[in-house]
Formats: sequence, C-alpha cells, structure tokens
Amino acid sequence: MMRALFDVLGGLGTGGGFAPDTGGEARVSDASTVRQRFRTIFISDLHLGTPGCQAAALLDFLKAHPSDTLYLVGDIVDGWQLRRKWFWPQAHNDVLQKLLRRARKGCRIVYVPGNHDEFAREFIGHQFGGIEVAREAVHTTADGRQLWVIHGDYFDAVVQCAKWLAYVGDNLYEFTLKLNRHLNSLRARMGLPYWSLSAYLKHKVKSALSYVTDFEEAVAHEARRRGHQGVVCGHIHRAEMRDINGILYCNDGDWVESRSALVEHFDGTLELLHWAPAAHQTGHRQAAETVST
Repeated sequence: MMRALFDVLGGLGTGGGFAPDTGGEARVSDASTVRQRFRTIFISDLHLGTPGCQAAALLDFLKAHPSDTLYLVGDIVDGWQLRRKWFWPQAHNDVLQKLLRRARKGCRIVYVPGNHDEFAREFIGHQFGGIEVAREAVHTTADGRQLWVIHGDYFDAVVQCAKWLAYVGDNLYEFTLKLNRHLNSLRARMGLPYWSLSAYLKHKVKSALSYVTDFEEAVAHEARRRGHQGVVCGHIHRAEMRDINGILYCNDGDWVESRSALVEHFDGTLELLHWAPAAHQTGHRQAAETVST
C-alpha cells in the first residue's frame, strides 16, 4: 500500500500577513496575506492520512510563502494510521500536488522520513517528482551556519526500544486529537480561538516535560558531536528554538496542533512561525516582541 502511494506521488509529479508572537515565534494570519519569499522553509509532522492533519491551513501557508528550498522533516504521511484505516480526503491530495508543483517550478525539496513514514526510508537516495529522499541532511544558512536536519525519532527511546508502546501512545494521541476537534468546534461556535488539549496536557504532566527536555538535549548533543552549529528536527510536536549549550536547537513543530514552520530569511536569520487561520484573527495585527536568530 505504501509503495502504491509513492507510485501515485511519482505520477502526480509528472502530470497571511505577520502578527509577531513571543519566544522566537511570529504569528501569521492567512487573512490579507502578502506573499513573502524565504530562502528556506522547514516543516514536519504533517500526518497526511489522519483526520488531525490541518491540510487546508498548510496549503494556505505554502501558497503565501514560496522558498528556494523546502525541507520535509519527517512524518509527512502517517503510515501507522493508514495501515489501520484508510483516510485520504482531497485536501491531502492537494498538499502532495502543491509540493510536487513547487518542485517542478525549481524549489529544491528534501524529504527526510520519520517513524510514521518509515516506509519512505526504503527510497533513500531516490527522487519522486523532483523531491529528494534522504536519511538526513546538512543545511548551510546564508550566514554560514551548518544545521543538521533530522526527524528525531532515533533519539526517542520509546520508539527505538518499545515500539508496541509507541503504537499505544499513538492511539491515545489520536483519541486526544479527536476529542480536541469536538472541543474546538464548540469553541469556534462561541467565538473562541483554537486551543490544543494535548499541548495543555503535555505542559501539565511532569514526565512529559522531562521527556521533551531529555530529547532536546540528546539531539543537541549529537549535533555538537558531529561538528554542526545547530539542528533542525520535528517528532515531538513542540515548536521550539533555543540555545542548548552553544548549539542552536530548532524544532519546526507540526501541522496537527501548532501549525508551525521554521523559516530562513535571505540574510540567514531563522524564525519560527505559527499560521493562524483568518477565523481566529481579530482583524488587525497585534504588536508584540519577536525574537529570532
């Protein structure tokens, strides 16, 4: 089934304004968006093939922000969920078509598979519709910094040592997302903004915070050992950009909850962006501090 999906990819390949947020992030609106081109965009954890994937928001973000290079940092297609139940609406097909169209127009796209799309690791070294499939990558910013690009699941002890537990956790996560969709549907009717239940639970559970910290430090340590100045990863669905013992740790988040991306400007400045649907905007840009690196 997964090989068939890649055959479809090959076949397809041939045939908001900014309102800054804090903590190294900028809030992006899809209302009255002026197209802004970036040198590089990093996105991950789209989880195409699941009801939780916010494909429409992702399409709007990609349309608003062309780039010279685009890194797909793993868990693009959710093979775990597709094996259990096939879910593939037109919007998910549109995302693939958009990516392939972008590659045809000259954007370099590098796909680094993750654990949910580990089937794609069979195709490392190949191209599909101009999209390169690689185990990992090293990106050099415009100001000369080397960033190691990986999904990050190799640093997850649960995924590596107890995969059955990872599957259980994935099922619980999907249940939380389903509950979250119903909750936010109610909030939308009340005129309230989007709110992530799973993100709230992660921040409240001490063991989850410890897991995140251990993951971030392990990834940064390996980047340092390899001689890089920074690392870009995904996997844990927590957008973050901070210094860890002299290494720039960047997690581009996900398109299930945070709708986030890491972008590189043409001067080498890196910035973490969050895409906020127009329905959640107040109709004006909010002034706030933006920290980038």
